[in-house]
Amino acid sequence: MSAATLDLATRLGSLLERRGWRVATAESCTGGLVAGAITDIAGSSAWFERGFVTYSNDAKTEMLGVLGETLAAHGAVSEATAREMVAGAFERSSAEVVVAVTGIAGPSGGTPAKPVGLVCFAWGRRGSAVHSSTRQFPGNRETVREAAVTTALDRLIELAAS
Repeated sequence: MSAATLDLATRLGSLLERRGWRVATAESCTGGLVAGAITDIAGSSAWFERGFVTYSNDAKTEMLGVLGETLAAHGAVSEATAREMVAGAFERSSAEVVVAVTGIAGPSGGTPAKPVGLVCFAWGRRGSAVHSSTRQFPGNRETVREAAVTTALDRLIELAAS
């Protein structure tokens, strides 16, 4: 992890710890890198509840309850799927805040409609609305995944600070 990513994870931890909150992650294209950045911080067990790495559609359905209909209609890389990933993480954890990441890191797998570098995010606080957004990141697999981790941590910091 880069120093900037570790700084974001440290800031997140401070905010969560002050509020007595814990976080869960639901990850696809990042393969656990968001959880990895968080758990690189000593003492993160006080504020990291759990992470779900759901790389396949079957894992999204089995572990997070993402509906097959959602996957069929919108695809794994969609805000609809990311929002269901957040909902499933809330149902299967005691975290107060959750972030979900699903995308196409490359170098293959992209289409004209969903090119490499397309990443969908969703995040929410327990009992509040779930928000989502889609970003297109340039670069290779490593830079797309790092940008996705940074964005996920930024969203969590916004939640923890509000």
